Amino acid sequence: MPNDTTITRRALLSCAAWSGVAAISPAFGAADAPYPPMPVTWVIPFAPGGATGRLSLLVCEQLSLRLGQPFVLDHRPGGGGNLATRSVANAAPDGYTLLATSTANIINAARAVPPGPDGTGDIIPVAGMARMPLLLLVNKELQVKALADFLAHARANPGKLSVGSAGPGTVQFASAELFRTLGGITWSIVDYRGSGPALTDLASGHIHAMFDNTASALELLRSGKVRALAVSTRERSQAFPELPAVAEVLPAFETSGFYGVAAPRGTPKPIVDLLNREINAALTDPAIIRQFAEIGATPISGDPGIYAATYRAEIMHWRKVVQASAKN
Repeated sequence: MPNDTTITRRALLSCAAWSGVAAISPAFGAADAPYPPMPVTWVIPFAPGGATGRLSLLVCEQLSLRLGQPFVLDHRPGGGGNLATRSVANAAPDGYTLLATSTANIINAARAVPPGPDGTGDIIPVAGMARMPLLLLVNKELQVKALADFLAHARANPGKLSVGSAGPGTVQFASAELFRTLGGITWSIVDYRGSGPALTDLASGHIHAMFDNTASALELLRSGKVRALAVSTRERSQAFPELPAVAEVLPAFETSGFYGVAAPRGTPKPIVDLLNREINAALTDPAIIRQFAEIGATPISGDPGIYAATYRAEIMHWRKVVQASAKN
């Protein structure tokens, strides 16, 4: 599994050490040098330790090397991703402030009333990064070791289980809600400012279970501090062939993490196209392919139009999930 110690020294300088740099005047722009002539801020809507940050770090490493400028990781947790999304939407549309999007953006768009024409509001999809399954995790003190046993335990103990999430509207929250709805159970959802803090409480026994992305959970899983019971995708994951899919006991269940990059609406098309090309190229790097595979992530590529269409399809899928959960 990749971790911060495997990042090259240059990547650390490019993606981490710049996190304290003050805002740079947009007066120095494309007219002075080809984009980007200065660092680019890459906003992550959650606390460090989650899948969005891990994927972003890997992609930013490649972008920094390819474009010769630091891509600054800026964590802005809160509001299930809405705070960071609003801050990027209000930023200058000049290509120097980007948003790492996740399924939280998709779900928030799916919950919007009335829905917008494309669900993106004041941000525009630039490029995909990855799709990955979630794992149904329990703390090691919970005496259940199989998916069916966990479902039976939850049904037999209504209201007694606490389940963590990365915040309202996140894929962790929605997966727990969908499981509750389809399983006919009752439990308490505890919201955190990202999956990292939730995983810490899961490992220490403060909560009983949670759904979380494979990238975030692997370290605790391999250390034996938490136990995985199932994957959230329709079929079993090649990265975790020993784990059943939740759909094997709840046939209508299916969720996954969907990650990409967005920019403020109005960002010039040449900049969007350039970022799309460079991100797609970064995703073909052998190191990225290997590191993504290790965490069960599948790269997403395609031009901005293809990615935007996939983004809208994801919104329609989650709109059905949200509507189903609202009825129960």
